[in-house]
Amino acid sequence: MKPIPFLVVTVAVSGCASQSMPPSAQAVGESQRPVPAVAQCIGQKWANQSQQRVISQVIVANNQAMDVYVPGQQPPNGAAALVRPSWTGNSKTWVGFRSGTATGGNTSGDIGGCL
Repeated sequence: MKPIPFLVVTVAVSGCASQSMPPSAQAVGESQRPVPAVAQCIGQKWANQSQQRVISQVIVANNQAMDVYVPGQQPPNGAAALVRPSWTGNSKTWVGFRSGTATGGNTSGDIGGCL
């Protein structure tokens, strides 16, 4: 099988990751895995299932916060998994989902498999 490209877009943003849930996102879960590992897992699952390119956007330097866009969706307002440092202290990573303009498939289930 031909590997599907997983594109990472780097965006310079000053400041640090928000310490509260983004207002347009639904919480999906938390993970003990670091942000980059969770984001890569989600992107790879979506790319493999859809056979389409998945865009991952770095929100905070050093991959401390990332958005992984559903196949076919584009930054900045497309449907995406929001992968952020956890602010609860019980885990390393918080993951939410922003529905954006369109969704398809079992996005929450796919995300949950990477937590």
